[in-house]
Amino acid sequence: MTHLLVAGKLHPAGVTRLKTLQTQGTRVTYIEEISEPSYTDLISDADALVIRTQPLSANTIAKAKRLKVVSRHGVGYDAVDVDALNARGIALAIVGDVNSVSVAEHAMMQLLAGAKQAIRADRAVRDPEQWGWRNQLEQREISGQNLLIIGYGRAGQKLAGMAAGFDMTIRAYDPYLQSKGWPEGDIQPISNLADGLAWADCLSLHVPRGDKPLLAAEEFAQMKPGMIIANTARGGIVCEVALRDALNKGHIHAAGLDVFETEPPSANMALSACDNALLSPHIAGLTEEASERMALASIDNALNYLDQTVDPGLIVNRNALS
Repeated sequence: MTHLLVAGKLHPAGVTRLKTLQTQGTRVTYIEEISEPSYTDLISDADALVIRTQPLSANTIAKAKRLKVVSRHGVGYDAVDVDALNARGIALAIVGDVNSVSVAEHAMMQLLAGAKQAIRADRAVRDPEQWGWRNQLEQREISGQNLLIIGYGRAGQKLAGMAAGFDMTIRAYDPYLQSKGWPEGDIQPISNLADGLAWADCLSLHVPRGDKPLLAAEEFAQMKPGMIIANTARGGIVCEVALRDALNKGHIHAAGLDVFETEPPSANMALSACDNALLSPHIAGLTEEASERMALASIDNALNYLDQTVDPGLIVNRNALS
């Protein structure tokens, strides 16, 4: 009997799918808690593991005597020890294009809220003494402005379609896609990041985290005064201290961040006192609709791998396919 271990709370549609699998003969262990210790002692006889955002370490993988596939409830896998999986020939699957619309909408919201200074506007209504803020004309339009999308994958391309509806002029920076083959469409690539930063009025980040921040004090200095920044990608891509300083000086008009260097961030995190920074708790891809799609896709990927019908494009470590 196949044993499917699910670690982390799923959308109700996913729970219903698990119950159906049980009636069809699959052994299912479902744990709602999102932590590594909650499932470590249960992994020894699991054939497949569905995991949320909690870590999967080499020590836990070593206890998984029968494990053949790990299916991430999402597209990132920073907390998974891929090397340890590779050493055992265990596949790692991701859900693919199930939340790009949600992420793109969140980035669009960040750009709009930043342009309109939504936090300050809200405060001006709640505090009668702040009503006069409206006459400072800090609120701006994004229509007709230049938008630089850094990372032109699924979410970046969806955002480009939305931004086009606001008559924005859009360019994208993605060296990987430029070398591999640029997507069809009207959006032109920018080869040099510094040139893109100097050209843009707004930018949105959709790239993985690197060894150091992609945007720090040096990069902020290359931007036009009044830049609006959206980050729905990963914490650490933007240096939070440098961003705070640029926001406080007014060089950056506003920023929206859904991801942080440390999550959850501390109460004295650099950006917590900036009322021109819109902060959200890593929820860009966690809409009702996307959560349902992720739950079902993560279960399907695990089982499809076991019966050899999985989409190869969803396997991170392709060597496990053999």
